[in-house]
Amino acid sequence: MFHPDLILSDIMMPNMDGFELLEAVRQMEEGMLVPFIFMSARTERYDTSNARRLGADDYLFKPFSAEELLTAVEARLRRREQISLFSTREAHLQTVVMLASAIEERDVTTSGHVDRVRTLALAFADYLGWSPEIKMILEIGALLHDIGKIVVPEHILNKPAPLTDEEMEVMKRHPMSGARILKGVSHLAPAAPYILYHHERWDGRGYPFGLKGDEIPIEGRFLALVDAYDAMTSDRPYRRGLPRERAMQIIRENLGTQFDPDLGERFLNMLAESAQL
Repeated sequence: MFHPDLILSDIMMPNMDGFELLEAVRQMEEGMLVPFIFMSARTERYDTSNARRLGADDYLFKPFSAEELLTAVEARLRRREQISLFSTREAHLQTVVMLASAIEERDVTTSGHVDRVRTLALAFADYLGWSPEIKMILEIGALLHDIGKIVVPEHILNKPAPLTDEEMEVMKRHPMSGARILKGVSHLAPAAPYILYHHERWDGRGYPFGLKGDEIPIEGRFLALVDAYDAMTSDRPYRRGLPRERAMQIIRENLGTQFDPDLGERFLNMLAESAQL
C-alpha cells in the first residue's frame, strides 16, 4: 500500500471534499502522522476551525506564493521526521530499559543503580551542554553500562564479601562482554564506548585495556565519574552508602589518578550547585 509523506488538498473537490478526505486519512493508523495541508480560497472561520478540529497541520489561503507553499511543506516534513525519530527512540528506549532491568535483577547488590546512573548522567550532560543527539546515545549507554554482567556467574555478582583475585578477573571481563553484545545491534552500537571504557582509569591502572589519560574516550571518562559516585553513595547489603560530601571528597582526592581532572572538576561543581543530585 502507498503511504504518502505529505498530503496537499483543496476543500472543494468532486465526489469527496477535503474535510471528508482528511477525516478518512486520520481514521487510518498509518495516516495519523501524515502531514495534511489545506489549500483553499475559502476563508470562513467555520472552514479553518473544522480543519483544525479534524487534525489539519496547516491551511494556506489562495492565492499564495510558491515560497509560502515550500515553507509550509518543509516545516511539516521536518516536524514529521522529528516525531518519527522520537517515536523510534521511545520504542528503542523501552526495550533497553526492559533489558537493563532484567540484567539488574541478577545482581541483588545494586538495586536501582542503573536508573540512578541514567538520571545523574543526563543531568551531567545537561550541565556540560551536550546536544540532544549525544544525550540519546548517552542514555542508552548509561542504562546498559553493565550489560556485560549477564555473563558473570550470580555467585560472583552477589557475593557478600570481597572477591578473590580469580573472581575479580571474571568480573573484569564484563565491559568487553557488554561491548560485544552491542556490536551487532545497529541502533545500540554507538553507545558501546560507555560500556567498554567506564572502568578505565586516568593513570592507566584501569581495565580492560589499561588506557591512560586522553587515550580513554570521553564516554568512558564521563561514565566513570557518574558510576563511581553512585556506587559510593548507595547502600549495599554489606555496607552503608557514604554521605555525598564524603563521596565528593574521595573523587576530588582521585582527580588525576582515577578520574579525568578537568571533567571531574566540572562534575564536582555540578554536584556542589545541586543538592538534589
